[in-house]
Amino acid sequence: MRVKHTIAAIATLIVLSGCDDAQTDAQQGAAPPPPTVTVATPLVKELIEFDEVTGRFEAVEDVIIRARVTGYVDSINFNDGQMVEAGQVLFTIDPRTYQADVAGARADLIAAETSQKLAASELARLSKLTSGRTVTESALDTARQEKDSADANVAAARATLARAQLNVDFSTVKSPVTGRISNSNVDVGDLVLGDANPTELTRVVSLDPMHFVFDLSERDYLGYQRMRATEEVTNGQSSEVKVQLNLSDETDWAREGTIDFVDNVVDKGTGTIRLRAVVPNTDDVLTPGLFGRLRLPNSPRYKAILVPDSAIMSDQAQKLLLAVKADGTVESKPVVLGPREYGLRIIRSGIEPTDKIIINGLQKARPGQPVTPQDGEITVVTDKQ
Repeated sequence: MRVKHTIAAIATLIVLSGCDDAQTDAQQGAAPPPPTVTVATPLVKELIEFDEVTGRFEAVEDVIIRARVTGYVDSINFNDGQMVEAGQVLFTIDPRTYQADVAGARADLIAAETSQKLAASELARLSKLTSGRTVTESALDTARQEKDSADANVAAARATLARAQLNVDFSTVKSPVTGRISNSNVDVGDLVLGDANPTELTRVVSLDPMHFVFDLSERDYLGYQRMRATEEVTNGQSSEVKVQLNLSDETDWAREGTIDFVDNVVDKGTGTIRLRAVVPNTDDVLTPGLFGRLRLPNSPRYKAILVPDSAIMSDQAQKLLLAVKADGTVESKPVVLGPREYGLRIIRSGIEPTDKIIINGLQKARPGQPVTPQDGEITVVTDKQ
């Protein structure tokens, strides 16, 4: 009896063990659920495309001030680096030598005018005597020559006096423009020269507005020319093209300017053309010599399709987006990329505004495989346009 009970127990354990193995095999054979990804339709937004270029800020007025007369510096009337006004006295050069020249030239003018009066009187007297034939024509001609010579001497004396007075005026050096002055290159008591090699005294640059100078490639220039007359680019004024700028430590495009100069030839060596914008500098941050970035419009306003860069994949030289079809499977869409706008990438071709683009979970998705889509949204990073 004991043997029969033992055999029955063993048979029962074998049956139960077989059931457990069958359940395990069934569980291992079941397919895992499709991976979850986030999808969104592309953002469609009206915009103008821009070209971005690097350039340098320059002063509208940049004046190197040099001595115009020779002499010793009497006074320096500014602090290095301060703001100065047009007409403000900057240096005084000892004027005494030139004041003496003015006095001498004035005396010479008086003497020349006296001789002129005598010559005029003599000519008038001889002219009266000619009617009575008491004076020869030769004497009258001599009187005319002396009168003409006296007139020339007066003119020369006046020119000498004017030149001497200019030297006195030049001994007071004034700023020709309003702006920020550099440091003085001379000290009080230094001898400065005003001849063919004049001494450089200092430099003054204007600060508001500023010029921004940059070069465009031939392709970008052609795009600029075609867009120049459109209302979106010029704000209705065909002569003014609006641009946006920023500095190396700025991320937005808060600064604005206007194109005021386009060169008349393309450089043969570089294939570029020089342009210039006028930029307000109300906050006094812009300084001549600073580098900056400029955005120049190169398209009319149109409806663009935008996606985040993180949704774009690369397959060698080809760019791809992954989209979810209506049956829940993934498909690969080759696309042509445009520039970045609003912090997103413009897609020129390859997708439709209604496509469900995978924006999160790309590593889980494979073309042809099913996924579980969750709705997301594509939003702009900045609304500055």
